[in-house]
Amino acid sequence: MEKLVTLAHGDGGELAHRLIQEVFVEAFKHNDHAMMDAALLTLTSNEVAITTDSFVVSPIFFPGGDIGKIAVAGTVNDLAVSGAKPLYLTSAFIIEEGFKIKDLQTIVKSMVIEASKSGVKIVAGDTKVVERGKCDGIFINTTGIGVKYQNSSINPFEINEGDSVIVSGTVGDHGIAILTARNELGLINNVQSDCASLSQVIEKLINSGINIKIMRDPTRGGLATTLVEICEDFNVTITLEADEIPVKNDVLGACELLGFEPIYLANEGKFILIIAKEDESKALDILRADDNGVDAKVIGSVQNKDKGQLLLTTVFGSTRRLSRLSGMLLPRIC
Repeated sequence: MEKLVTLAHGDGGELAHRLIQEVFVEAFKHNDHAMMDAALLTLTSNEVAITTDSFVVSPIFFPGGDIGKIAVAGTVNDLAVSGAKPLYLTSAFIIEEGFKIKDLQTIVKSMVIEASKSGVKIVAGDTKVVERGKCDGIFINTTGIGVKYQNSSINPFEINEGDSVIVSGTVGDHGIAILTARNELGLINNVQSDCASLSQVIEKLINSGINIKIMRDPTRGGLATTLVEICEDFNVTITLEADEIPVKNDVLGACELLGFEPIYLANEGKFILIIAKEDESKALDILRADDNGVDAKVIGSVQNKDKGQLLLTTVFGSTRRLSRLSGMLLPRIC
């Protein structure tokens, strides 16, 4: 097999056939749907969730993952935080001429591993090849399909004064990992991306009967931007406690050096949930018993339902209003 992707790999002929057979079909060989032009799926509920996403992360390989892992995990997480059990994914690849086939195989293997962790099947896909300079190595587009959990009663319109805001772990890990991997600012640290599929721990929370009002994964724009959107969309005021927000020391050090705030950095393996206060302890017990929730903390509460704003109480006791991320902090982080 050739070592590099050529334009002929995208023309539908013999080389295209060999690429699909030796890279994609080989990786997905246990998938009953892999040989069909369209997948015929069996769904167990009339309430179906569907999401789509595109992944252009740079660099393609980074501490803690690669573009294949993040493509699966990101799509799975979008379904899970919506209260749906992820079942199926599709994946489309846009590949630049000259891309190493060995790297493509590594990326596809990462997708298979991450899909297996989440119990999802990659059931359909597409491959296109473009000329050199028309694509930065490889881009991946995904679509995810799931069905609503029977026990899910998520309803953000039921957010009430006194509800608790929880984050499942340390914030800003992915953003700093990507920035370090780019070697643009001379940063040296051991921060790994938190890139991970969260469907299993979310399923435990839903099946526990906890009164979950909303869940979101704070990717681009980070914790602060995601919570600002919730506050404005559902007209609630939330106050966060700065000293309760979990941040790794290496992330905090990098942020202090660069003038960033960790609450605005991207995450790819954390989620926010707003729940009834009486369920705090139960939720934390479930989260902390899972590898993806060991650092979970209550970081704030809902104050009222009439102003639609996010406030932060600083370590000095003052309060300031937080807004969305303004401008471009870290492009191409997913």
